[in-house]
Amino acid sequence: MQVIVDLCVVPMGVGVSVSPQVAACQRVIEASGLEHRMHAYGTNIEGPWDEVMAVVKRCHETVHEMGAPRITSTLKLGTRTDREQHMDDKVESVKRLLGDDDVEGVTKC
Repeated sequence: MQVIVDLCVVPMGVGVSVSPQVAACQRVIEASGLEHRMHAYGTNIEGPWDEVMAVVKRCHETVHEMGAPRITSTLKLGTRTDREQHMDDKVESVKRLLGDDDVEGVTKC
């Protein structure tokens, strides 16, 4: 089963800045080879369910190994069985309705 997730990992007990832990988690995601998009409050990841969940687990393991005694994460996920859909498809669909010229391969009518 394919899944698209929105993952936000928040280390606790490591101080105010969590950039080093976020960067380490991002490296885990990149190493997975899964399609992903980092944004200001997390990362979208898409791929086979088991592979995506393994990356989520590895992010937690990595941040704990860096000394975070506690982590709280939010995970939103979506699956479809009626058709194949990728995270870029979802964004392009809305941009198309907005008449956005920045959508690759889509022209205004």
